Amino acid sequence: MNARESTDVVVIGSGPNGLAAAVTMARAGLGVHLYEAEDTLGGGARTLDLELAGHLRHDVCSAVHPLASASPFFAEFDLAARGVDLTAPAVSYAQPLDGAQAGLAFRDLEHTADQLGADGRAWHKLFAPLLENLPAVLGLALGDMRTVPPQVRTPGDLLTAISFGLRTLNQGSPAWNLPFTEEVAPALLTGVASHGVAPVRALAPAALGLVLGALAHAGGWTIPVGGSQVITDALVADLQAHGGIVHTATPIHDYRQLPRARAYFLDTAPTAAAGIWGDRLPARQAGRLHSFRHGNAVGKVDFVLSEPVPWAAGQVGDAATVHVGGTRAEMARAEAQIAAGRHAPDPVVLVSDPTVADPARGQEGLRPLWTYAHVPAGSSADVTEAITAQIERFAPGFRDVVVDSRCVPADRMSQMNANYIGGDIGVGRLAVRRIVAGPARGWNPYAIGIPGVYLCSSATPPAPGVHGMCGQHAARWALSERFSMKPPSLAPAP
Repeated sequence: MNARESTDVVVIGSGPNGLAAAVTMARAGLGVHLYEAEDTLGGGARTLDLELAGHLRHDVCSAVHPLASASPFFAEFDLAARGVDLTAPAVSYAQPLDGAQAGLAFRDLEHTADQLGADGRAWHKLFAPLLENLPAVLGLALGDMRTVPPQVRTPGDLLTAISFGLRTLNQGSPAWNLPFTEEVAPALLTGVASHGVAPVRALAPAALGLVLGALAHAGGWTIPVGGSQVITDALVADLQAHGGIVHTATPIHDYRQLPRARAYFLDTAPTAAAGIWGDRLPARQAGRLHSFRHGNAVGKVDFVLSEPVPWAAGQVGDAATVHVGGTRAEMARAEAQIAAGRHAPDPVVLVSDPTVADPARGQEGLRPLWTYAHVPAGSSADVTEAITAQIERFAPGFRDVVVDSRCVPADRMSQMNANYIGGDIGVGRLAVRRIVAGPARGWNPYAIGIPGVYLCSSATPPAPGVHGMCGQHAARWALSERFSMKPPSLAPAP
């Protein structure tokens, strides 16, 4: 489209949040043009042939999607009705420990508690109240941090919110070990909190751990059959069905490249948004965007295996997601070293084996294995050996089943996704202030200081994850402010 022409809406970036904003605006009957710098759409939700052995398809960024099945946006959009099959193994996630021990989070809370020995009662007490009113918990966790979520209306909902807050305070404070007497249960919970790529004994990682932990017992941690790309493809198909125009291989560096529009959505890092709008930004907002604080990083390694990972504790192999890092104390020490800018000798490693839940991802005796290790921001280290050694610690013989591998160091993660600056896959440091205030710190957390221009990436509330809520919230603010319209239905046509 010629930049001198005009449209209703422009979206920059085709990650889940950019697509959520684009779909919402297109379904409201508005003209939408979406611009993506890469040849392929999806941002953090893509599945590609990386030209490794067997030409298997690997998830480029995200692989496991508990929030996709829990997101209010995707619930209304109805992925299942659009042919997206989200499947979950019986074991949502696992935490191997030395001596062939392991913690296992089953989809069933009672079964999980039964397997945790003396700490089973504490685990049940921690999660049961959250599961009793999970919609209220999700409403709080995935809201825009400005309005009361529709899921929180009754006195019972408020009690659930208070219960969630108290549990977050406990697990984010020096008192975090008080409920537990053994090592397995706290390690199991810390592995979940480590998804925040931040020091694990803090409020924001604690809240993330509780939400993801609850979802593990409420249907499980889902994996899209066929890979993350199927979620992207469903969103793109709906956008185009409602008149949206998609431009790939079109990087945007300056707003003058864009057509005139009544609303612009940027699924970008805050610094990129500041670069695009340049001197049109008010000085105060420009300063905030340019000084946005990024978080710790990951180095990613994709493996091709000839056999399943030979975990010493056999049931670990029933989980599609494994957190590798040892005990709670070991993981806390490793994350503290990363936050101090040092490589941890035994880093926290996240492992996803999609073939456990989706056998068709394996081909001709080969299977993909998705991994990353937590590293300091901007690290150039090849973490292949560090990840291999950590897995080998709990799965002797792992080296023998590796057929091929590819590492993307933290300082090259932005080549895969421009938002992952320095390897920061969460697009910002995971902290309460960032989650609540957003980069611009205004009452509208998506507005960046230019009328009609909205930031909708994972840098904005509520938090990182493939849930589309940042994009949907930004779109709802824009519909009200710029178009005086109510949010449209996202449900599939009959």
